[in-house]
Amino acid sequence: MKQTKIQLNDVIYNAATQCFEALVTVSDDQRKKRYACAIEAPINMTFEQAAEGLKKQAMRKHVSGRSLFSQVLPHRPSVRAGRAAFDPKSWLEQLGFGSQQNAA
Repeated sequence: MKQTKIQLNDVIYNAATQCFEALVTVSDDQRKKRYACAIEAPINMTFEQAAEGLKKQAMRKHVSGRSLFSQVLPHRPSVRAGRAAFDPKSWLEQLGFGSQQNAA
């Protein structure tokens, strides 16, 4: 069963276009995508109603797969192959600062 999580970010009311706008992140089992959403609404609409409209729009975009989005990929650190661990003692010996037992 697919678990879908929706998160609203930066919800604003754009008075010039008379729209509520938000960056909506939709996360499911496989991917995490962000959609720019906007719904036309009067300024006196409640936040809950606007949020519900923005969520529905984001889900339509997510399900259709034909909309612009930015994808958030999980960070996977790269493995550095073929490089030995740094040994400061041997490095100093290579520079000519050999093992000086009587050093002050």
